[in-house]
Amino acid sequence: MIMMCVRRGGNGSKMFPRCERYSLGLLPTLCVALLLSAPGSAAIAQEMAVNYAGSADAETVRSSEIPYSDFLEQVKQGSIKSVIISGDRIRGEFKGGAHFGTLSPETNNGPLIATLIQSGISISAEHPQDTPWPIEWLLSALPILLMGGLAIYLVQRKPPEARGSDAMMSFGKSRARRLAADQRKITFADVAGVEEAKQEVAELVDFLKAPGKYRALGGKIPRGVLMVGPPGTGKTLLARAIAGEAGVPFFTVSGSDFVEMFVGVGASRVRDMFDEAEKQAPCIIFIDEIDAVGRHRGAGMGGGNDEREQTLNQLLVRMDGVEGSKGVIVIAATNRPDVLDPALLRPGRFDRQVVVPLPDVRGREQILRAHMRAVPLADNVSPQTLARGAAGFSGADLANLVNEAALFAARSDKRCVEQEDFEKAQDKIVMGAERRSLCMSEQEKKLTAYHEAGHAIVGLNVPDHDPVYKVSIIPRGRALGVTVHLPHAERSSHTREFLNSRICSLFGGRVAEELIFGADQVTTGASNDIQRATEIARSMVTRYGMSTELGPLACCEDDQPFLPGRAGLIKSVSNDTARAIDQAVRAIIDRNYARARNILEGNVSALHRMAGALIQYETLDHEQIQTVLQGRDPGPPPSWTETAVISRRPTRRADCARTARSRAAVTAAPTA
Repeated sequence: MIMMCVRRGGNGSKMFPRCERYSLGLLPTLCVALLLSAPGSAAIAQEMAVNYAGSADAETVRSSEIPYSDFLEQVKQGSIKSVIISGDRIRGEFKGGAHFGTLSPETNNGPLIATLIQSGISISAEHPQDTPWPIEWLLSALPILLMGGLAIYLVQRKPPEARGSDAMMSFGKSRARRLAADQRKITFADVAGVEEAKQEVAELVDFLKAPGKYRALGGKIPRGVLMVGPPGTGKTLLARAIAGEAGVPFFTVSGSDFVEMFVGVGASRVRDMFDEAEKQAPCIIFIDEIDAVGRHRGAGMGGGNDEREQTLNQLLVRMDGVEGSKGVIVIAATNRPDVLDPALLRPGRFDRQVVVPLPDVRGREQILRAHMRAVPLADNVSPQTLARGAAGFSGADLANLVNEAALFAARSDKRCVEQEDFEKAQDKIVMGAERRSLCMSEQEKKLTAYHEAGHAIVGLNVPDHDPVYKVSIIPRGRALGVTVHLPHAERSSHTREFLNSRICSLFGGRVAEELIFGADQVTTGASNDIQRATEIARSMVTRYGMSTELGPLACCEDDQPFLPGRAGLIKSVSNDTARAIDQAVRAIIDRNYARARNILEGNVSALHRMAGALIQYETLDHEQIQTVLQGRDPGPPPSWTETAVISRRPTRRADCARTARSRAAVTAAPTA
């Protein structure tokens, strides 16, 4: 089959598509395998040896094999005329004219020869027949042929673009992948919520399409553009939109593709990437997560000989050597600009930094509308309301919101996605999925209802606070209830009055528990509220300069700009200053705690009314909350059903008792 494929060329390759590809590499191996595995291969080899030797006469072929013991017996009887000894092979002739052959098990033929001489038998000797040289060569070359055939087979298995004269030494080749024209389908119309960033990068597209307009005025396009921003804001999507709009070759690579265990591989890949890009100029190189290779040099071990630093040095040299007239533009994305090497950020390499921030309320609405194009929507869906309630969401979060809403609608066998589905999806993303299997006692449910009602009542009675949009006591994630605030407008900064009102609202739940059930019946449900209130108060003192005792003094180290974390005190702060900070924070906490208590003591009737409605309906929307504030009992929400609430009530005493017994068993179990 293989010989036919090699000889016939195209016809053979049509019959066996992969035959022509592997025939040359597998031909020696398959020939040896067929020779050694064929039935009767040993007999064939023996016959080849006999025919090749040529020294065996016709009598040898016609001789009969006899046992060695019979041979010795015939010697004693004097029946043998002559023998020919060739190694361990003995051939001979009987006195009657018949020929025989046998194999001697003796390692020393001296006694046998003496016996033959005494018996008067004619003795001759021959050299042992050697193995034919083709068989010897084949057996000695078999391992080499197998290894060579396997190596050729492995090389031929690689795709055509990975094969070549240096296919086995491709470690230093660039991993940059060029996007084909059919893969560049995303345009600026698909990117929403980052209008300023789109305007910044639109100049790159205009330069690639009409460079003469800029050169006539002496303008030079930036050699490199660094896009920075929080995760999920659309930096990579914006780069793909540039590729779709520019219509030029677009190479994409990740920063981690340059980092390897072998020294020099990353630098070689950088050189190969820029060499290939210069051949395709004008073009765009997009490096995603450049902080993987562009970190500040000298920050770790290695003394400058680290592989990462070698790669960064090569990247710095090639970016500085790429002339603007060649039309090679480097675009990089990262959410850690603070760790990048200063030499990488200087003009001449990355001339421009484009900030891609979290979208504001208008941007969130545009992003939602863009993702809703492929979703059948009901008439009651309001992207503006959803955008107001999704403060802090990135573009990726909003895409996930639309997808989760579609999944909720599909589970209910709906033909379109309704506003209720989007609200459920938002609650799931922010707080987690509903814990329907959680069995709460009536006392726990009552405590949770008064806790959430306390948050809502205080939040509705403090100035400069976001309106309360929804209150729920349905367990989600690690929370037993939630109070949702929906701002009227986007806040770019916060006043001292707003922060104090926020702290006061956070303490509303704990104060309500203490006011209704007593100080000994307060629960651990306020742990997160206390933590957040303390963080706000400490930030007011140490970061915002809103303390009258310390004044406008910065006493903390700022966290990462796009990866927020907890800020810590500056190490140079003295013990007296740290003590003054603690006292100022304590004063803010005590003042707002007392303020929340005064508000709830003056609105006890509204607190009882809202808690009762929560126990009955589990969730109150904005209209029901306003009804409570007007002194009337609210009706059921539009999506409320008696069956849904009954299914979550702990009326199934057997289930609750079983849960209580399992908890007691876990508590009483001995520890190892």
